[in-house]
Amino acid sequence: MPGTEKNPPGPKRSVGRPRRLDPDAMVATARRIIEDEGLSALSMRRVAKELGSTPMALYHYVQDKDELLMLTLSGTAAAFPRPELPADPRERLTAVAAHMHGILSRIPWVLDVLALGELTDRNALWMVEEIIDCALACGLSPGRAVRLYRTVWSYVYGDLVFRRAAARRAEHPPVKRYFPDMVTEEDAAELPRLTQIKDDWRAYAADYDVVDELDAIITGLLTRGTRSASGAPAG
Repeated sequence: MPGTEKNPPGPKRSVGRPRRLDPDAMVATARRIIEDEGLSALSMRRVAKELGSTPMALYHYVQDKDELLMLTLSGTAAAFPRPELPADPRERLTAVAAHMHGILSRIPWVLDVLALGELTDRNALWMVEEIIDCALACGLSPGRAVRLYRTVWSYVYGDLVFRRAAARRAEHPPVKRYFPDMVTEEDAAELPRLTQIKDDWRAYAADYDVVDELDAIITGLLTRGTRSASGAPAG
């Protein structure tokens, strides 16, 4: 009868695995989120949404968020050419440490990923190898060499975190007073030295040179690790 016709059924939606994702697009999306919004903004759900997919689709390619972070880290160090290094192991050690600092200063988002602990870029391990090898060549025991590396890494990481925080404060000046501005003449009795130099603190800090300080740290560690005045082994 007229007016009773039914519309023909539309095409059925295919059911099955989600559409194929591009792993490179996944990594690029994760990296962009970290760079723009920080590590806390990254999640499997967020990446899936950005790609117009579902979290379950991502799990066909990566096991979990840690694996996605590993893929995001992968290749970051390889993007920077290895520098020409001096042959002398003492000079070479400082040069590698300075190169490490220089790379990370250009990709500060990596600091947040490395802060998680065991995640690292395999392409960056050559720097660890060089530092250990140079320390051994300078006379340190394997144990001292590892501790030297850990100290150098702690300095590099800590300095970059401090610099990034200082840059954020400069971009968005805080309402509260922070060091050294929080030190006043009223603190002279309790903090005489800080009160004395607080006005010159920033000028002294501006003269701070990372390579010089790395060299001083390495010199001290090598000196302590190789001397045997007491007759005890250095390692």
